Amino acid sequence: MSSRHSEKPGVSASQCWGGDLQRRMLLMGLVTSCLPPFTPATAVQVAGAPGEAFLSVSKVLTGRTLLDAGHAGRLEEAFTSINPRFVNDVQALSTLVQDRNLDPSQLQQVLDLENSPLASLPRMIMSAWYTGVVGEGAAARCVTFEMSLMHQLVADRLNPPSYCYGPYGSWSEAPA
Repeated sequence: MSSRHSEKPGVSASQCWGGDLQRRMLLMGLVTSCLPPFTPATAVQVAGAPGEAFLSVSKVLTGRTLLDAGHAGRLEEAFTSINPRFVNDVQALSTLVQDRNLDPSQLQQVLDLENSPLASLPRMIMSAWYTGVVGEGAAARCVTFEMSLMHQLVADRLNPPSYCYGPYGSWSEAPA
């Protein structure tokens, strides 16, 4: 045993593990045997890592180091339902940004100047993160409302519209 417990003379492995090493090993074996049915989906998600590319591109575009991965997954799913090539396009954009070491503030300008087929992608991604809506017109899909970045940016002073945080008529009173 290679931890602080091995430094103590006379302490057995079973004492380090709370007195019943065999029981703990059995429980670990049972938990491990239950995991395989769930690992294929996880392995597929990690292997292709399209979610990682979308999250990475989103962080570059929004300038935020922390974005909710669940929210990113829902946005990506909505984009993919509208455009099946979305995952490939995001991967291509991610590769482009990394290979050319593009400054995020110059990315859109470079894509526009080069007439890149990816030029609309950053605008769509930013719009989705800030408004919570993916797509336009009849294909528009509201993915989130409260958690959209436009509401998070002002959350210290404003509540999302359509929420009443007081009794009826409280909105008519002047703010403090």
